[in-house]
Amino acid sequence: MNDLLKNVGKFIPSRYSIVAGLAALAFSFTIQGCGSSDAKDDVKERKTEHTETPAQEVFSLQKGQLNSSFRLPGELISFQQVDLYAKVNSFIKKLYVDVGSEVKTGQLLAVMEAPEINSQLSAAESKLKSQEAVYIASKATYDRLFETSKTPGTISPNDLDIALAKEKSDLAQLEADKASYREILDTKNYLEIRAPFNGVISTRNVSAGAYVGPSGKGSDLPIFTLQQQNKLRLVISVPEAYATYLNQKNEVQFSVKGLPEQVFKAKVSRLAGALDIKLRAQRTEMDVENTNKKLLPGMVAEVSVPLYGNANTFIVPKSAIVNSTVKPFVIKVVNNKAQWVNVEIGKSADDKEEIFGDLNTGDELIKNATEEIRDGADIKIKGTKK
Repeated sequence: MNDLLKNVGKFIPSRYSIVAGLAALAFSFTIQGCGSSDAKDDVKERKTEHTETPAQEVFSLQKGQLNSSFRLPGELISFQQVDLYAKVNSFIKKLYVDVGSEVKTGQLLAVMEAPEINSQLSAAESKLKSQEAVYIASKATYDRLFETSKTPGTISPNDLDIALAKEKSDLAQLEADKASYREILDTKNYLEIRAPFNGVISTRNVSAGAYVGPSGKGSDLPIFTLQQQNKLRLVISVPEAYATYLNQKNEVQFSVKGLPEQVFKAKVSRLAGALDIKLRAQRTEMDVENTNKKLLPGMVAEVSVPLYGNANTFIVPKSAIVNSTVKPFVIKVVNNKAQWVNVEIGKSADDKEEIFGDLNTGDELIKNATEEIRDGADIKIKGTKK
């Protein structure tokens, strides 16, 4: 009997074991109940935060005109500039001007000499005089025969025709000799270089006695470079995005580093009407009066170009545009619901920008738009009751 009781006792837990097990079980249920309650509260708070969107400030979309400006580097160049070369191979005999000389149209700048041209001219002159004598003789012969032929039977018609043909042939040869003489005389006139317009000599590359000729012959460099400096061209390259906003009525302002305290003005004079293939920009020129010669050709200018916008475009604050990775958009409020509307952005000035899209005047847009305001979300507008 005692052995049976001992064996049963092995399978019956002690009093202390039962109490410890019950305590552990009760603690486990308590912890589980608390964790479940906290998790439900967190989910409820997250749902509340997700569904409740702060009240948004909206504005009514209106059309207007956005005027702005942008800055570009520009270059001042001479209104007219020319490199003066010798027309014929020759030697410099005398130079009458130097770097910095102000010259007038037609003024003699340099004289050259070419002895072979003088010889050619003398030969052409002698040939011309000889042919003049031949023509005078043949003309006189024909005139006498013609007068004699008026008496019937004195001169045969064939002799008269031969005399007339000889006169015409000699006249044609005389005209050819005159042309040859003028050609050589014109070539000799090229031995003098004169100013084609009023300007300043900016470069002199030769001295007296130098051998000169056309470009690539005798001398690769020009004898002189002449620039018109009392009137300059301001040249800028306007990017494609702004090219359509410019016209010949626009006036620009510019400054140069040499005169930082002064601001100059110039009016658009010429537009290329096409984009440069490499720069994708339109060459634009302004005429600059420079009678006091403060500005010099070659100066780099900082140009402020005004942009006058279309008066029939939508203007919105920059904060109303969301620049997403896909495409910019604004958020329109329709029946208290958010609606994303993709837009194209135009010019910008200060804190406003032009937009183009599926919008109408009077549409209500959120002023401070973000991607956190999802498409289709409920919107509460500031200043209205819930």
